[in-house]
Amino acid sequence: MVRLLKAFCLLLLLCVLAVLLLNHYYKGLQVSSYRVLFNTVTGSGNATPSNDTLTALTTPSGFELTLFAEKLPNARFLKITPAGQLLVSSPRTGSIYLLSDTNADGRADTQQPLLTGLKRPHGIDILNDGDNSWLYIAETDAVGRVAMDWTKGKTLGEYHHLIRELPTGGNHWSRTIHFGSDGLLYMTVGSSCNVCEERDPRRAVMLRYRPDGTGEEIFATGLRNSVGFDWTHWNNQLYATDNGRDLLGDDFPPCELNLIQQGGFYGWPYINGFGVLDPDYGQGQEKRLTTSISPAFGFRAHNAPLGIYFLKHQDHPHYQRTALVALHGSWNRSEPDGYKVIALHWDQNDVISSEDFVSGFLQPGGQVIGRPVDIAEGADGSIYLSDDYTGAIYRVLYK
Repeated sequence: MVRLLKAFCLLLLLCVLAVLLLNHYYKGLQVSSYRVLFNTVTGSGNATPSNDTLTALTTPSGFELTLFAEKLPNARFLKITPAGQLLVSSPRTGSIYLLSDTNADGRADTQQPLLTGLKRPHGIDILNDGDNSWLYIAETDAVGRVAMDWTKGKTLGEYHHLIRELPTGGNHWSRTIHFGSDGLLYMTVGSSCNVCEERDPRRAVMLRYRPDGTGEEIFATGLRNSVGFDWTHWNNQLYATDNGRDLLGDDFPPCELNLIQQGGFYGWPYINGFGVLDPDYGQGQEKRLTTSISPAFGFRAHNAPLGIYFLKHQDHPHYQRTALVALHGSWNRSEPDGYKVIALHWDQNDVISSEDFVSGFLQPGGQVIGRPVDIAEGADGSIYLSDDYTGAIYRVLYK
């Protein structure tokens, strides 16, 4: 216990020193919440949500929000298994949790650590290949897989790495993976910095692999920190969220939703938002404006969009061409902003509009009671939301 307390105090001191250094070198640095900054740096969050938390959260008419699970430290990315369980990655504990609602009451009865001892596991996906069902896990420096028996909720054999020596260090440690309809594995790797020219071409990109981990190729570039991505189910277009750079004021640059094309360049570090040259790295880069792809949609600056999921269940009225996006919330801002889940609607001409879906994580006076990270959808239409600030999973169901 004494060692843990010492480690916590040391980590807190390092965070304070980091903020002081940033304030020294960047005079315009804005921090809306030091608790949120601490959560951003360490992955440590706040207390378990209370009944007041549930009362404070609002959803559209007809939807009901309940607490599905709690006490899952640093709960991040989600995946529904073929047997209807919920997988949750916990990077801070190095674990993947398996949650089951065995009595169908809308609350997880069991939440067992399925795999432990991993190095900051984040993205998770499942590939069914013949008689095998494989669980893929993206750690910060590798991607591994293990065969699964989902009916028993157990691994079959050993977990082993397929992809090794991913670039590490610096900022943006998370790795997100999803399989596309082409059967290939897509992965995003964020930048090592706020803004810089990377030495490793595999930073600030989307990569693509064969299921066995071979055939690495850079699929798209200029993506500073695209934590979430998903495909539309009506025309199979690939969209990815992206976090804009910091230290340029409260309202610039916008965070981004990008329509990802193979070989596409999306601006970072030379161009921000909708064709604005960066003040630090944009000088002499005017030609890149002709090749850079602008966002399909702009989020408010520093809202930190993370997970994105296109809803597919037929029982969701008015949400048939809709993606939910988790806005993790700001730290580099004088007034906090974000901290909610929004719905993005595509019309028949692919024009995107937005509205709030789950809000209230940011309370009056700037009090933060949660930070949404990812979204998953169950076979019954249940929508699950992870919150790495309180270690909770919320369930939203249309009644």
